[in-house]
Amino acid sequence: MIPSEHYCNSREITAAELAGQRAIVVLAPHPDDEALGCGGLLVHAFASTGAHVVQMTDGAASHPRSTQWSSEQRAALRAYELLGSVRELGGSEKDITSLGLPDGGMTSQALPVLSLAQDIACIMSRLGARTLLATAPTDPHCDHQATADIARLAARLSGTRLLYYPVWSRWKVPDFRQRLAPMQEYRLDTSSVRRSKARAIAAHRSQHGEIISDDPDGFKLDPAFVRMFVESDEIFFEELGA
Repeated sequence: MIPSEHYCNSREITAAELAGQRAIVVLAPHPDDEALGCGGLLVHAFASTGAHVVQMTDGAASHPRSTQWSSEQRAALRAYELLGSVRELGGSEKDITSLGLPDGGMTSQALPVLSLAQDIACIMSRLGARTLLATAPTDPHCDHQATADIARLAARLSGTRLLYYPVWSRWKVPDFRQRLAPMQEYRLDTSSVRRSKARAIAAHRSQHGEIISDDPDGFKLDPAFVRMFVESDEIFFEELGA
């Protein structure tokens, strides 16, 4: 069953308003987060002002018990799928930066948070981007939360706007809106670009139970979860007064 969502305190917004007439930068903790949470916005951005996707982790931990696919091979597969996703959204290889952090390891004390934030700020500057997007801090995954923390610092360093997009919050955290309060919620109508978004999500084949078949406990996206993101508007949150 797809969780019902309520938008009583949200404001409808256009892609142009979200992007601020500039390129946007999207931080994706794992390959597929960009399509699930921001696919519709990315279609609009690639068709107009431009966009860039920063892949934070290598995504290799989705099938850790596979013996046919080494960690390096899984990482290469996830990167290939991300490229396919970005192409479906209207971008190309030049629109992707991969940081190669360990999947599931972004809470390590050794994580160079300041350096990573500086690198992202440099990407923002190079593109002339004024809007940075990252997964919501309410997402119940360590890499998503760490990405939100790094984004917060990168936005301060670059003096740019920061928007959060919830992924697992929308599925697993019924009160995520209350937890994000008093942030402003924006709603983007994705009805005109849902086919492109669906194809981008489908490009991550390994996450749909395809390709890697020798790990019975490997990750697999719930079809109802995918359907929710394809059929629903995208939502974004911004700190008031930011």
